[in-house]
Parts: sequence; structure tokens; C-alpha cells
Amino acid sequence: MKYIDEFRNKNRIKKVSRNIKALAELAEDLKIMEVCGTHTQSFYRFGLDKILPSNLRFISGPGCPVCVSTQEYIDTAIRLAQQDGVIIISFGDMLRVPGTRSTLEKERARYSNVRVVYSALDALSVARLNPDKRIVFLAVGFETTAPTIALSIISAKKENLKNLFFFSSLKLIPPAISHLAQDKRLDLNGFLCPGHVSAIIGTAAYEFIVKRYRLGCCIAGFEPLDILEGIYLLLKQIINKKPKVENQYSRVVTRQGNSRALDIINKVFRVANTSWRGLGEIPDSGLKIRNEFLEFDAEREFHINYRLPIADCRLPKCRCGDVLKGLIFPAACPLFSKTCQPDNPLGPCMVSSEGACNAYYKYR
Repeated sequence: MKYIDEFRNKNRIKKVSRNIKALAELAEDLKIMEVCGTHTQSFYRFGLDKILPSNLRFISGPGCPVCVSTQEYIDTAIRLAQQDGVIIISFGDMLRVPGTRSTLEKERARYSNVRVVYSALDALSVARLNPDKRIVFLAVGFETTAPTIALSIISAKKENLKNLFFFSSLKLIPPAISHLAQDKRLDLNGFLCPGHVSAIIGTAAYEFIVKRYRLGCCIAGFEPLDILEGIYLLLKQIINKKPKVENQYSRVVTRQGNSRALDIINKVFRVANTSWRGLGEIPDSGLKIRNEFLEFDAEREFHINYRLPIADCRLPKCRCGDVLKGLIFPAACPLFSKTCQPDNPLGPCMVSSEGACNAYYKYR
């Protein structure tokens, strides 16, 4: 298939849906987690939950980098924005994520020193144009954005930029999956793995899911037919009790991933423990700047004592943490659609277009 409308072909979608229903009749209730926030958006946007059997329960995972950035990270970024001579550079969604008392959006209105960019490389231009300021880029994302951030740091070193710093909240998906697979409260039957991240890390990165936890997984694309085919392939594994790593998204994802991108990540970053909003600290799930590039580390430059909190959300009644862990659906949060809406987000899951609450609000 070559064109996007082929991945939305109604006849093909109906055929795969029938195949899924036939398989689902052979099982009792099943729980599948779609790890990626883009999968969550597509799932509800195209109404896939309406055409699938009721005994298949699809749980949204922590696959939104904005959503899993801890409240302390946001509070620290806000404190940096309040300092004289500092310019904060960020992707747009981060500005609206609530800290304890404020947001970067509010600080932007107050101090006019928070700027939105579309690429980490844009931070280089800001640094060149403002040599008298200290520029801090909020390095938020998964393996997908890590290569461009690493390239930005390499470029800054080549240019000998002395006023550009990176505050890393980069996270790795496989350790988070491992953390969730061990959670007995979820009792998962399998994982629908992210396509974008997998294009970087490859299918081999998920083999531990089968070996260690005896759970099946399938990497899928983001169009309706992609997702349904991924579900069908995963269901076959579950019904036949033959878990494996399956790759529906083979037009983009290979077994070894993007070796050049991985080399760039490993050149600039080292693996470290980090905290995920709602999930707490997960060993070896974050990326920190290596010693060779420490002059660009905002934590060193600003003497940030960045501890790793276990319980993170301090907003009363907000249950974003439970949504991110897949323990509840968004509508079970007492704030959902009442005081917490996309125009007035009280929790991070309502902010980002990849957030489960945002998707559920828009399409359900």
C-alpha cells in the first residue's frame, strides 16, 4: 500500500475487525496496553474502540513525554525562567503543563523569556542571537527526539557556544514497559508497541518482554488499518499462547533500528535512573549528558539538585498518575471534563495532544 487512504479503507478495516472478533470469541477478558500516545489519539479519533469486541480492554500507557515529565522538573524549569538573563526554550506543549504553583505559559507572559521552538536545533540560533543570555533548552522526549537533541549538543560543542545548556528529561520506553509488565494490578496480556520509538531502537529492543515476562507484543503504525492489524497479530499470539515480538510496521521499523541515530545518542548521553510522573523512579530509564559534554548540562551550570520523587502529583483529586499507569480510564478522574479540560488543563494528560485525557475528551 502506498497512499494514506489505503490504510483507511473501510472494506479492509471491516475484514480485519471481523477477524479480530472471531479470535476474541476464543478468549475471556483481555487487557492490551497501547504504550504510545499517538496510538491512543488514533484509537479514539477513528473510533476503533467502537468496532472492537467488548472483552478486549485497551489501556493507554505512559507514551506521552510531556505527560510523564515530573512536576519537579516543571517547577525547576519555572525557577530557571524567573532568573535574570535566562531564556527558556521549549516545545509548545510543555508550556501548559502545571507545576506546583504556575506554568511556563504564565511565566512567559510575566517575564517574556520563554520561547517555543519546533526543533532542538533552533536553540542554536537563539544562543547565537543572544550571546549575553544563558539559553536553556528543555530536553523532553523519548528515543525519537533524543538524536536531534544529541546532534544539537554536538553542534554547540563544534561552534564553541558558551551560553547554551540542556536540561534533560529524556526517557527510554523499554524500561517503562518492563516496569508496567511487573505491575500485578494491571494483569496485562500484551503490548502494542510504539512505531516512532521503534524506528530508532528496532524490534530487538523488545525481546525481553517475551523472554522475561512471557507476554506478546506487536509494533504497529498509526493509521486505523495499522492498529487493527497490530491488534490482530497480537491476539493470535495470546490465543495460541506463543508470545513473540511481531512487527506490523515493517515499512518503517527494522530489527536493529537506526544504528546511526543510536550511535549519536550513545555518544552524547549516558543511561541513568529517572522518575516518571505517576510511575515513580524507574532504573536505567533516563538519559543524562555524558562528561564529555558537561559544559552544556543545565544541571551543572545552575547547580540543580534534582532529586527523584516517588509520588509526584500534588494537585488534590488529580489522577493523572493512575491514568498514566493504566489503572483507570480518564473519565474516572473526578476532575475530568469538569474543572480539567483542554482549555484549562489541571493535569498533564489533558495538555498534550498525545495525552490520554486529551484524546478521551476530544473524541469521547
